[in-house]
Amino acid sequence: MGTQQIILLVINILGGAAVIGSYSFGLNAQAGGADVLWGGVPAHIRPVYGVSMILSALGYFAFIYFIFFRLVPGEVSIAGRFGFSLFYAIFLLILVPSALWMPLTNMYVANPGTGIWIAVRTVLALVGIGSIALVWALLSLQTKVPGIAYWLAVAGSAYFAFHTAILDAIVWAALFKS
Repeated sequence: MGTQQIILLVINILGGAAVIGSYSFGLNAQAGGADVLWGGVPAHIRPVYGVSMILSALGYFAFIYFIFFRLVPGEVSIAGRFGFSLFYAIFLLILVPSALWMPLTNMYVANPGTGIWIAVRTVLALVGIGSIALVWALLSLQTKVPGIAYWLAVAGSAYFAFHTAILDAIVWAALFKS
């Protein structure tokens, strides 16, 4: 594994640990547990999110596998302008705000205010933007490695983007406050 892949691996390990840690701490930090974090999201919609989270995680594994094991960092060309290091920015844009969502939402639940709500919506939007950027980067690869791993990465990133940009940033946010 080369230096560029190690950097991306460190970003994913530290970022993933931050996300999981924030969720673990966040779920145990308040009396209402996970139910409070659903806000006004109807109970009959919540299982859809559960299934979608599993599909999103599978999608994450698909695109991570492709990026780490099918791409040669020195040969990556994204849209003729960017190299492998663009993935650093994309994953930071996905993982850092993801780690902030739970603490910000808990803060909002404990003390509702416009500023905190804007922060919650902002981190969700940033994750969605990062996810969409990942789909774009994979589709814009000029050094495509044809095959099933590539298409699974594209499909996985597209579903992950749907979940983060639509279900989380738009649907959850709209229903949470209803």
